[in-house]
This record gives sequence, C-alpha cells and structure tokens, in this order.
Amino acid sequence: MVLLIQPLRTKLPLSHLQTGLNRLAKTLEINITFTPLNEFKGLRLAETKKSYVLTILGQDRTGVVAGFSSVLAKHQCNIERVKMIARGELLAMEMWIDLREAHFPFLRSDLTQMAKKVGMDIVAQPESIFKKRKKVIVFDMDSTIVDGEIIDEMAKLARVGRKVAAITEKGMRGEIDFSESLRYRVSLLKGLKVKSLESVAKTLRLTKGSGELIAALKEMGFKVALISGGFTYFTDILKRRMGFDYAFGNELEVQKGALTGRIIGEIVDARRKAEIMDEICKKEGITHDEVVAVGDGSNDRIMLANAGLGIAFNAKEILKKVADGSITRNHMRGVLYCLGITDMDIRKRME
Repeated sequence: MVLLIQPLRTKLPLSHLQTGLNRLAKTLEINITFTPLNEFKGLRLAETKKSYVLTILGQDRTGVVAGFSSVLAKHQCNIERVKMIARGELLAMEMWIDLREAHFPFLRSDLTQMAKKVGMDIVAQPESIFKKRKKVIVFDMDSTIVDGEIIDEMAKLARVGRKVAAITEKGMRGEIDFSESLRYRVSLLKGLKVKSLESVAKTLRLTKGSGELIAALKEMGFKVALISGGFTYFTDILKRRMGFDYAFGNELEVQKGALTGRIIGEIVDARRKAEIMDEICKKEGITHDEVVAVGDGSNDRIMLANAGLGIAFNAKEILKKVADGSITRNHMRGVLYCLGITDMDIRKRME
C-alpha cells in the first residue's frame, strides 16, 4: 500500500511524524518506509495521466490490432481497454490508452502511418473530450455531404467547367486564397440562368452514407448544421430535404433570372465558418467541446481546429494536419462510431 502524506500547517519536524508512524507500525506488526515523493519511482500521480481514445475503422482484416499495438508499445503507451463498436460491413473499435511519457505528435504520426499501412482510418481524442457529450454536429457541404463540388457542375453549364474546376482544386488545397478564388469563379458564371441551378439541384448526389448519418443523428437528438463555402441556393435545399437545423452559405446575386457574377455580403471563408460555429454554440448554450466538425478542404481548418472533435473527411492534406483524425470516402457512418455510438445503439434508435 502507498500512502501519500502532505503535512500542512505543522510546526513539528517530519522526524517526529516518522517516529510516531514507526511506533504504530511496530504495534501493528507491519513494515513502513519513508521516501520523498520526488524520489519515488513506483507511482505516477493521477493528474499526470494522459488518456486518449483511439477510434479505428475500416474493412476487417488480419493484423489491425497487432499493428496499432506495436506502435503503442514502441511509444511505451498502455492499452487500458479495447471495445468493439461495429463489426460487419465496417469494422470499428475503440482503444483506450494512457500515453504515459509519450509525445503525442510523434505518436500520432506513427499511428497515421500504421493506419495507411493496414488500410484503416483513425481518430484520436483526449478522453476528457471524448466523454463530453456532443450536442451539435457541423458539416461542410461540397465533397462532404454532397459528392463533388457544386460550383464545378454549375460551371459546366456555363461552359467554363475545366477552368473553374482547376481553381476549385487549388483553393481546397489551400494553394490560393479561398475568397479571391471564389469571387473569380463566380464572376465566370455571369449570365447563368437560375433555372440551370434547378437542374443542378435535381441531380445532386449525396456522399455515400451521408443521408443515413444525418437521419440517425437527428433521431438521437443531435442538432446538425451545414456551414458551406458554397451557395445558399443549395444549402437551403439540403436543409429542407435532409432536416438540417442550421444552414449557411454564400448568397449569389440574381437579376432578371440570371446570375450577375457577384456574391451578396460577406464570403463564408475559413474565418467566417469558425465564427458561424461560435454563433451556433452561443445559441445552443454549449461549448466548443460539445461540437463535432466534419469537412474536407482548407477553408474548414479553423472550424475543425476549434471544435471538440474535428474530423477530416476524404480530405486534403492541409486539413488532416489540424484534424483529430481522418475518415475516407466510404466511411461516413464512422462519425457515429467516433462518438462511441455502436451499431446496436443505432439499430435500437432507428427501429
């Protein structure tokens, strides 16, 4: 047994305390030793414990547990428990670990490399954040909820498809300023009829699993928000169609039934996305720790960095650097697993 003693407000020297305890030990026929805490190597105080929860998901295959365990052993981390979240079309498990003396950025880098090696996704959260119940889930629209970039589809109708697509890709990688690139791309759409937007909306393809994910989140009581660098014309449609509680985007200026090539008001860029998330938090009376943010491009980076849990979905490298983890294209359902929600939980709530 280890007993920690911190003498407070005593005028007696410690030797008197030791003498008294030795007498008591002799009476009880036990042995007792005294060691200054800074010299004691047999105990790590609870407050120095650094606990994380790893969510690992992907196709079930041999070597997954062994691979990640080897990385944790290399960094001298303890695996405290493993919990299976889902096993079927998609394997998902939680590993609760104690970092001990490991340096998390180095550990994270090695875990990411192992995830690539075994073909899995991984998301890492401090245990304290994981246990904080999430209440709002925020999504980007293009290439996250929607499969592809809507502005590129609009550009095809305006016969500037290749030009706009090239600029879009550079903007999402963070190679050019998002606001400037958006203004330029929208200027190329000048004269496009609003009726053309209707045809784009009718052919919108949702990312695999996104419809089911939003339905499940709503059924479980989460608030869901769409914060897009795209356009309100489409965010409003998705809000009605999918049941989002909030939807934000850029408003296209229209005159005489056609686009003018201009945007009305402030552009929803990376900074503005983060501000909108703050506004939602205030309205819902919650903190950032109670928010999950999911996105794919550079203009999502501040939003993901500020959220309690930031998930890069099929994302550019610039976003993966600030996210808590990544989920690839076919694993949208994994957002639920990162919240500790099991397949059994989902089935019970959706029945």
